[in-house]
Amino acid sequence: MSESKKVLKEVKFWTPLRLVSTVIVLGLLAAFGVSSCNSNDPPPRVEVKPVAAPKRPGTTLTMLPRLVLDAENKATSGEPIKLANYSGKVLLVNLWATWCGPCRTETPELVRLHKEFQSRGVEMVALSTEDPDASAQTVRDFVREYDVNYQVGWAKREVAQTLMQGRTSIPQSFIIARDGRILKRFIGFHPQETPPQLKKALEDALVEKGGD
Repeated sequence: MSESKKVLKEVKFWTPLRLVSTVIVLGLLAAFGVSSCNSNDPPPRVEVKPVAAPKRPGTTLTMLPRLVLDAENKATSGEPIKLANYSGKVLLVNLWATWCGPCRTETPELVRLHKEFQSRGVEMVALSTEDPDASAQTVRDFVREYDVNYQVGWAKREVAQTLMQGRTSIPQSFIIARDGRILKRFIGFHPQETPPQLKKALEDALVEKGGD
């Protein structure tokens, strides 16, 4: 194809309607931003093991199963993170990754929430979906950079799969009652809407029967 024909074809493709549509779409993306990442997407320079799991039709996780409770997840502190050890407390479990933009935006909010609710018995655990060996230094640097004041580690693959129930978008946060029930699940992060919703969910969990 000659250069003149190529140029003519490109001009015909970019009709006024297509140009307007493209500008509108790009504008919406810029206005609202990306609220979640896919944990299966390979991050730059970091190898991540896939954590996708098929969701069984008609099933919804309402309790933390023994597989999740008893799993020993690697922690940045060195001591394994076992969710069963938080039995009897209100718990927020967060699935995230260092390369995920919305996760980075959400982290300061989680730090603030933990400072506010820690004295009332709320615990927080953040489990990265990244490979613990490949991302060891990256995650530790992240913890220091964001001054994270709650437990941080890496989700074992079966733990991430079970909690995600086939939805691999991150971040994901789970509000867990004292008896292990999943009271609320958040997928993605919205800077204005998610923080107050997380706060309300924690307040509701604290005033449940048996709460303080």
